[in-house]
Amino acid sequence: MNKRILLIALLSLLPLFTQAETPQEKGLAIAREAKARDTGWKDMQAAMKMVLKNAQGEKSVRTLRIKALEVEGDGDKSLTIFDQPRDVKGTALLSFSHPVGDDEQWLYLPALKRVKRISSRNKSGPFMGSEFAYEDLTSFEVPKYRYTYLRDEPCGEETCFVVEQVPTDKNSGYTRRIAWLDQSHYRLHKVEFYDRKNSLLKTLTFSNYQQYLGKFWRALRMEMVNHQNGKSTVLEWRDIRFDTGLSDKDFNKNSLKRAR
Repeated sequence: MNKRILLIALLSLLPLFTQAETPQEKGLAIAREAKARDTGWKDMQAAMKMVLKNAQGEKSVRTLRIKALEVEGDGDKSLTIFDQPRDVKGTALLSFSHPVGDDEQWLYLPALKRVKRISSRNKSGPFMGSEFAYEDLTSFEVPKYRYTYLRDEPCGEETCFVVEQVPTDKNSGYTRRIAWLDQSHYRLHKVEFYDRKNSLLKTLTFSNYQQYLGKFWRALRMEMVNHQNGKSTVLEWRDIRFDTGLSDKDFNKNSLKRAR
C-alpha cells in the first residue's frame, strides 16, 4: 500500500474517532434512556410501609399512601399521605417536580391545621424523621444534573453503568451522586449521596424489582443508610396500580387538607 492510499484510508477513519462519545455525553445519554423507558405510565397509586431504625437498632413503623401523576412537558406531581401511627395520621406532602427551576413542596400538619411550604433552601432537611431528604422525594428529571459516565461494573447478576450526577441546583444538599443503573433495563440498583463537604453521606439501594404493564419496573424495597449518623430508613411498596384516573385536581393544596 503506497503512502497516498494509506493516508486516504486513515482519513476515512477519522470521523469514527471524532464522533466517539465523551464520558459526559455517554452519561447524559444513559440518563435520557432511563427517563425514556419510564415514560407513559400516566398515574400511579400505592401503599407503603416506612421502617425507621436508629443507631441503636431500635425500629419504628409508619404506613402511608402514595399518589403520583405524570405531567407532559414538566416533572411529576406526587402526594404522600400518612395513615399510622396516630401522631402522624393525616400528615401529607405534596410535591411538584420541575426539570428546570426549583421544585415546589408543601407539607400539611393536621395538628396545626395548616399547610407549610418547604423552602428550596430547606429541601436537604430530613422528611418526617427519615433518612430521605425532601429533595429525594421529587421525580428524576434529566436537566437537574450534569453527568459523567465513570465505568461499567458488575451489580449482582447484572452489569451496571456507573454514572456521576452533579446537581445543577445550588440549594441541593449534595455535591454529587454516584448512580448504578443496569444495562438491561436501565433500573437503578444503588445511589451514593455525597454531602456539601464531598464526604459520603448516604447510600440508597433498590431491590425486589417487579414489572408492571409489561414495561414499567418498580423496586418494592428501597433502603437508605446514613453513614454519618448510623440511622436507616426502609420503604416497602405494595399494591402498586397504574392508570387509575387521577388528574390535576387530585394534586393541589386543597387536596392536602382533604387527605385522609
